[in-house]
Amino acid sequence: MASLIDKAKEFVADKIANIPKPEAALTDVSVKSFNRSSATFHSEVTVTNPYSKALPVCEISYTLKSAGRVVVSGTIPDPGWIKAAGEVTKLEVPLKVPYDFLISLLKDIGLDWDIDYELEVGLTIDLPIVGNLTLPLSTKGEMKLPTLSDIF
Repeated sequence: MASLIDKAKEFVADKIANIPKPEAALTDVSVKSFNRSSATFHSEVTVTNPYSKALPVCEISYTLKSAGRVVVSGTIPDPGWIKAAGEVTKLEVPLKVPYDFLISLLKDIGLDWDIDYELEVGLTIDLPIVGNLTLPLSTKGEMKLPTLSDIF
């Protein structure tokens, strides 16, 4: 009897492991805007859905790191739906960074006027039958900061 239950568990685990999953990619981070208190950076998650029905995105969690320190982290609850049938869906990830933290990164910025960063994103999708599935994404790179001539 125990071997029959084990075989059933293996069968179910194998079927769930081979279920097609949405595919996602993360774009590089860029400067979006500035205001009096902070700078807003921007990245996008592009997602392709293999199913014929749209899928709800439960949340997007993100962590932006620079020089080994966490610059900003948070979650975006209920950012929308992933379009059905292989259409590409773009989800925006805005990253609001206070100026006081950017000032603490001046050692890195002062050398080459860019910020070396690592962005980690967790895209949590609600799949029917399976439940919540989190797709881990990450990207590393250099973000060039605008100069005064770029702003004015």
